[in-house]
Amino acid sequence: MITFRPAAKFDKPVTVLLLDKEQVKNKKFTFTQRVLQEQIHTLSRLGHFTAEDGELYPLLIESNVYLLVGIGESKKLSLTALRVSLRKALLSATAGKAKEIEIIVNEQNDNIVTAAIEAVLIGTYAWKKYRTASDKDKSVDMKDKHVFLVAEKKKAYAEAVAICQGVNFTRDLVNDNADTVTSDYFEKTVKELIKGKANVAVEILSGKDMRAKKLGLHLAVNQGSDKEPKLIIVDYKGAPGKKDYTAFIGKGMTFDTGGINLKPTGHVETMRIDMSGAAAVLGTLKNALALHLKKNVLFVLGIAENAIGPGAYKPGDVLRSYCGKTVEVLNTDAEGRLVLADAISYVVKNYKPARIIDIATLTGACVVALGNDYTGLMTTDDQFSRQLVRSSNETDDRVWRLPIYPELKEAVKSQIADIKNVGFPKGAGGTITAAEFLHQFTEGTPWAHLDIAGTAFNDGTERWYYGHGATGAGVRLVTHYLRHH
Repeated sequence: MITFRPAAKFDKPVTVLLLDKEQVKNKKFTFTQRVLQEQIHTLSRLGHFTAEDGELYPLLIESNVYLLVGIGESKKLSLTALRVSLRKALLSATAGKAKEIEIIVNEQNDNIVTAAIEAVLIGTYAWKKYRTASDKDKSVDMKDKHVFLVAEKKKAYAEAVAICQGVNFTRDLVNDNADTVTSDYFEKTVKELIKGKANVAVEILSGKDMRAKKLGLHLAVNQGSDKEPKLIIVDYKGAPGKKDYTAFIGKGMTFDTGGINLKPTGHVETMRIDMSGAAAVLGTLKNALALHLKKNVLFVLGIAENAIGPGAYKPGDVLRSYCGKTVEVLNTDAEGRLVLADAISYVVKNYKPARIIDIATLTGACVVALGNDYTGLMTTDDQFSRQLVRSSNETDDRVWRLPIYPELKEAVKSQIADIKNVGFPKGAGGTITAAEFLHQFTEGTPWAHLDIAGTAFNDGTERWYYGHGATGAGVRLVTHYLRHH
């Protein structure tokens, strides 16, 4: 919980102060506690604390605990580094046991305060649903802490809090067990989110509906599973007088074994995260509802489970898609693009959106190309790309554009069907050929593809200001895009 207060009161068990080098050196502080000012200046003069980026220094004055956090030179301030440093401070032994913490941001502007909010809410998130309590762990869970942030109470800051809650909502979905977050769970969650909302309608296609409407690709991917496939379309009317819609479509593989092209040990263990795209769509829907977004958006979730069984689809199969195109299956582990292809076709034909954004943990090749810090962005529309990159820069939800070009369609041509689900041989260009496969189903609608295979999940102990587990990649990015473009 975050409460905003206009001035520092130094009335909490721990006070965290974000300080830059110039402020410490020249004693230019926004707070008036002279004893604290002198102590900080003395530490600086002796070289014990100079506010270097990431520097932490605990300080005790009488019965008050202060945690000094260095953020480096203000002219070179990195908001990413600020988030990392504040996260480190809040999770430190000094602050860990405090139920209430005051945070003082010495130089206040909207970007710095928003970064501090994100450090508190996104940076300290931890998935502990299945951890039993330990007597050895005496620290207070961040969910139970009350943070008092010294900043003017503004609508923009309340909105930043709401957006962070959407990010963490997505992370909870991705982190949970695959047999918990099933297609039925997604349907239930959607209905709970939109309950009582007058400007929202929903269409839900079950397996029976898909068979009647001939969504052959989606059905094939799911046919080895005992779980029901679903295509869920939430029609959000934030601007009722306008017909201009953005469709935001997420890949929702609740578990991906790879099918008959089975994933090996070392890769299959985290495949509950293969629904991160659909979870990001839901987190963004939560944000749209909380922010009363003044845009029209289709929030689309293609939900399936790529399981192994006697009915599982097979390499070499030729499948017919919803739009009628036939697809040769060269690899059953290239399944997400099949589900997305039918979802894109269905939305284009029946809803006619002005533009499409799809989001998916689609290719390991994207991790090879960009690592874990940048989402792959592919689009044929330069303006669309510029807008998404601008939103990326504003939110620290980073993207990097990869090429899509006319000749690429040759890579997905099949000798026995219209197209194939794997492009160049030996894995070359796997990210861009996967995107080109999806491009074949857009029917000329402006479209952008976000590959979050590398950014959706942190398999280590920490990265940037994320701990282990889901990151909520794409939620801040697309929320900003929908609000501002």
